[in-house]
Amino acid sequence: MARAIWSGSISFGLVTIPVKAYSAIRQHDVHFHLLAPDGSRVHNQRVSEKSGRPVEYSKLKKGYETSKGKYAVFEQDELKELAPSSTKTIDIDEFVALDDIDPIYFERTYHLAPADDAAARAYALLASVMEERQRVGIGKVVMREKQYLAAVRPFGKGLALSTMLFADEIVPQSDIGDIPDRRPRISDRERKLAEQIVESLESKWKPERYHDDYELELRKRIKAKQQGKLETVAEEEAPPARVVDLMEALQASLDRGPKRSGARRGSRTAPRTGSKEKSKRSTARTTKRATSRRSTTRSRRAS
Repeated sequence: MARAIWSGSISFGLVTIPVKAYSAIRQHDVHFHLLAPDGSRVHNQRVSEKSGRPVEYSKLKKGYETSKGKYAVFEQDELKELAPSSTKTIDIDEFVALDDIDPIYFERTYHLAPADDAAARAYALLASVMEERQRVGIGKVVMREKQYLAAVRPFGKGLALSTMLFADEIVPQSDIGDIPDRRPRISDRERKLAEQIVESLESKWKPERYHDDYELELRKRIKAKQQGKLETVAEEEAPPARVVDLMEALQASLDRGPKRSGARRGSRTAPRTGSKEKSKRSTARTTKRATSRRSTTRSRRAS
C-alpha cells in the first residue's frame, strides 16, 4: 500500500478540501555501488582541502562563492531559518485552460486523494467541475523545504497535483544560438511528403507500447553476471553519417512504410479492412487459371 508523502488541503474560494499526496511515478533506475579493484566498497568522505583530514557533518558550514576563493558563509541553522515554512494549504489563485500550459513547465506529478470520508464529496465536486470546464487550478505549495508553483487538475478518477517550474526557470530559446531565428522556406512537395509520413504514423497514445530497452538489457546482463553466464557482446560500429537530400529522405521514408520503434516485439499490425477479401479473390483467380491450364493439357493429350 502506497504511503502519503504530504498531507494538507486545497483551498478555493471559501471551500477547503483536506487531501493527501502520493507519488504518481515509480522509476526503475538501476543503482550501482563504486568498488575498488579488490572488490571492496568505496565510500565518499568529506575531506578538508587544506588539512586533508575528514570533517564531521555537524561541523560543516555552507558557502556561496562570490569571487575566486571568497565565500559568503552560512551556518546550518541560518539556512533552516530562511527555508520556506511548510504550508499545509494549496491556495488556488486561478483556474486556467490546460492547453494554455506548455509541458515544459511540468516537473513532477502526485496523486491527490481525499484525506477522509468527509472530504470525499467536495473532492469529487472539484474534480467534476474542472473536468467539465477543462480547467486546471494554479497555486503554490511548499514540499520538502522548497516552494513550487503547482497545478491541481482532474486525472482519471480523481485529482493530480503537478509541481511546476516558475517562468524564470525556463531557458528561453533566444539563449540557444543554434536555433534559427527564421524558418527556411519549405516547398509544397516537401510539405506534402512530410504530411504523408506524419499521417502514416498517426496513432492513439498508448504508453504501455513503450519500454525502457536499456534498463531491460542492463538487468539481463546483471542476472547473467550473477549466474556467471555473461557473454561478451561486440560493440556495433555506428554507420558513417552522410548528408542526405531532404526530398530523397522524405521519399525513402514513404517507400519504407510506417515503422514504430516503440511497439512491442512480435506484435503485428492487423490487416486492413478488405485485405482478406482481396486475398481470397486473388487466390480464386489463380486456382481458376491453373484448373483451366490442366483441362487444356488433358484435351491435347487425348487428341
